[in-house]
Amino acid sequence: MKPIVVVGSINMDLVSHTKRIPAPGETVIGTSFEMHSGGKGANQAVAVARLEYPSILLGAVGDDIFGTTLLATLRDHGVDVSYIKTTAEPSGTATIVVDSNGENTIIVTPAANTQVTASYLERSKEVLRSAGMVLTQLETPIETVMWLADFCAIERIPLMLDPAPATNLPDALLRKLTWFTPSETEASFYTLDGESNEQALARLFKLGIANIILKQGPKGVVLATADGVREVVDAFRVNACDTTAAGDAFNGAFAVCLMHGNPPAASARFAAAAAAISVTRAGAQPSLANQDEVLALMESAVPNEEKATF
Repeated sequence: MKPIVVVGSINMDLVSHTKRIPAPGETVIGTSFEMHSGGKGANQAVAVARLEYPSILLGAVGDDIFGTTLLATLRDHGVDVSYIKTTAEPSGTATIVVDSNGENTIIVTPAANTQVTASYLERSKEVLRSAGMVLTQLETPIETVMWLADFCAIERIPLMLDPAPATNLPDALLRKLTWFTPSETEASFYTLDGESNEQALARLFKLGIANIILKQGPKGVVLATADGVREVVDAFRVNACDTTAAGDAFNGAFAVCLMHGNPPAASARFAAAAAAISVTRAGAQPSLANQDEVLALMESAVPNEEKATF
């Protein structure tokens, strides 16, 4: 199997739980604190590896205790970390506040992730060429993402972009994506206030995007293609405690299912189940499901539905 190569951030997540997220200028008392390995790139790479698919991560960590821990955790999950570089910058961090409903706010400090540069990827061309699919996000420099899009287009390697955190993207980049996977909040950054889903999708397709997965949390996802395909995939009903990394769980599982030769709709259902499991557990990487867990949830929810094959 050609590996899935993830290009992206590696962070230590510093997670505080509170009854409610504080308003600006307000101090609230936390109920608990945890540290977890995270970063959208690392999370997606772990999501892939947990589903028993070859996973390679390209990224950077600092020469510090967080960096040592982050690399060890990735190895333990089965991610190939051979190409990750260690830099003089401190390791990236994410400060996360989770309220009693499982909703969160996140502050990301990139630090070492700024060293995931185009020249670094240039030196990693061979591993990128080996990929069956490449996943990336926007927690590394935009110039790096643009270089990656150009490379994948030339090499005809499918590229999936999770536009988080949302930022202005050139049309030339969007036209080179195979999959664009925003959340509702991120999609609203690229559209107009008050637009319906269909209007928002039409606006995004006008930018030259080929395929879109609109992730809507408990409302499920909308799978859409430029040639008019629209399919709503319902979310699985679970008791959410922490939504951190749910989108990363989805992207990793969606890519794995596609790489096994499944159609997009079946892959989106599988990915929705993986995301649902992740919100029932605390943390980013600790919340990510294995293949048996995902298939079991799908079987219990819709036992007679046609399933993805592996």
